[in-house]
Amino acid sequence: MKQRRAATSSGKRWTMTDRARYLQCKHIPARFNNDDTVEMLWQEHGSALKRQPVEQPGRSLLDLKIEIARRIYHDCHFCERGCHVDRSSNTGYCDVRDAAVASEFLHHGEESMLVPSHTIFFSGCTFTCVFCQNWDISQRQRGMYVRPERMAAVIEQRDGVNVNWVGGDPTPNLPYILMVLRACSRDVPQVWNSNMYCSVETLQLLDGIIDIYLTDFKYGSDTCAAELSDAPGYWDVVTRNHCIADGQGDLVVRHLVMPNHVECCSLPIMDWLAEHVPGATVNVMDQYRPCYQAGEHPGIDRRITREEYRRVIEHAHRLGLTLVE
Repeated sequence: MKQRRAATSSGKRWTMTDRARYLQCKHIPARFNNDDTVEMLWQEHGSALKRQPVEQPGRSLLDLKIEIARRIYHDCHFCERGCHVDRSSNTGYCDVRDAAVASEFLHHGEESMLVPSHTIFFSGCTFTCVFCQNWDISQRQRGMYVRPERMAAVIEQRDGVNVNWVGGDPTPNLPYILMVLRACSRDVPQVWNSNMYCSVETLQLLDGIIDIYLTDFKYGSDTCAAELSDAPGYWDVVTRNHCIADGQGDLVVRHLVMPNHVECCSLPIMDWLAEHVPGATVNVMDQYRPCYQAGEHPGIDRRITREEYRRVIEHAHRLGLTLVE
């Protein structure tokens, strides 16, 4: 079979001859009861991660992850905001109750090593970015609930080289994604396409499921993150999560250069990536345009200049980062 290489991280390159991690997760035995406490479930989760796959595991590590995700859904802290609402009857900041699929299609506009990407867009988001290009689904509830078994059947029929979970942001939809994968059998890598403002517990549930983290590293400044995305404590959360993700799968980091944010955001992000995740592939993006409410925010109400983009690219090259060309 022809190999398609994915992005590097920590010296490893995912290829299409590797087996998707979620399929292995289905064959790792897990020993738990549905009336176990959350603490007992997490203890078993840690033990199960160290076990080898078997042919007929009975209950699997994926089943265990679904049960833990179900508990979190009723006391929601999938993202760092930790609303702790019972989403069976309420919504938190993200405005997501049941997963709403806004669209799904073969995407040919992602990074070259990920194309064609079977991209599944969810409504709702853990951010409220004033410049969001997908504001019509991130800031509104669009789309419809699709039974997990039906979505799994759609994945089986698509001819993408991966499954790309995005939004909005996929984080509030983790229980649904895990149930879809339980019904899936297609051997393709799973891509977590996210702003990375998730909780540590979410990353623990993704461990053994996600093959490629396609991340959106927006800000080098907490002030900018709070003003433009209402994301308090952004830097500590997102740097922590990039380090964790880098230890779990391949890492592709996107950074969108924004007008007047080269010094405060772009250059510090490049410095941090070079020091902490030097094996990541980095996509420095020049596609910013003033969407949604950006026109109301002086400083980001224009496109970037060639000089702004050039400064970031040249700095990344000096640091030795691997860039998507």
